[in-house]
Amino acid sequence: MRPITFAHRGARSERPENTLAAFERALELGATGLESDAHLTVDGEVVLVHDPVVREGLRRHRIAQSVAGDLVRMGIPRLVDLYDALGTGYELSIDLKDDAAVEPLLAVASAAGGIERLWVCAGRVSTLEGIRGLGTPARLVHSTKRAKLGSSVERHAAHLAEIGIDACNLRHTEWTAGLVGLFHRFGVRAFAWGAQEVRHVRAMLDVGIDGVYSDHVDRLVATVAEWTDH
Repeated sequence: MRPITFAHRGARSERPENTLAAFERALELGATGLESDAHLTVDGEVVLVHDPVVREGLRRHRIAQSVAGDLVRMGIPRLVDLYDALGTGYELSIDLKDDAAVEPLLAVASAAGGIERLWVCAGRVSTLEGIRGLGTPARLVHSTKRAKLGSSVERHAAHLAEIGIDACNLRHTEWTAGLVGLFHRFGVRAFAWGAQEVRHVRAMLDVGIDGVYSDHVDRLVATVAEWTDH
């Protein structure tokens, strides 16, 4: 099965990251997935931006204290804007930056018809477990580091499976064929982030990875297509 090609913050090597232009360009290049970050504004809107504070000239705007309309004017889109502009014909990986954004995030994705192609990523398993408890069909991803998995990776994989977590996301350098196989044995997918070079992507394809995140969408898509054709 062809792995998901996630455009990290859109086609950020060609367009300003986390903008509608970057997301649109990523899909034009053939990405099957988009990746972004979710914060919640003071008026309850989910916006797609990485940092909790953004600059406009000399002014600093804290996302949690800002009105969504002001951020949109600065080029920061709302999640609803993404769906309105590009529809739902792609996988969408969202790095949860604010736990308060969970329910609004799920509500927007559900209303747009994109909930079953939404992958919610978080670093805390407890956060993911709480989301699963909401009964959502969204996919859940534990984004972490190999060193944080403890002495028994097998126990961790089993726990993720038990509580309904769909994937584990590690830096590409941390995956091996054995580790991917271990997670697969428990029905947990393996995602790899930070694969920027062709050799990185090829290495992940060789170990059986299920999803790859990259800034360089053209390289990612071409490498996966070449690998699949062979």
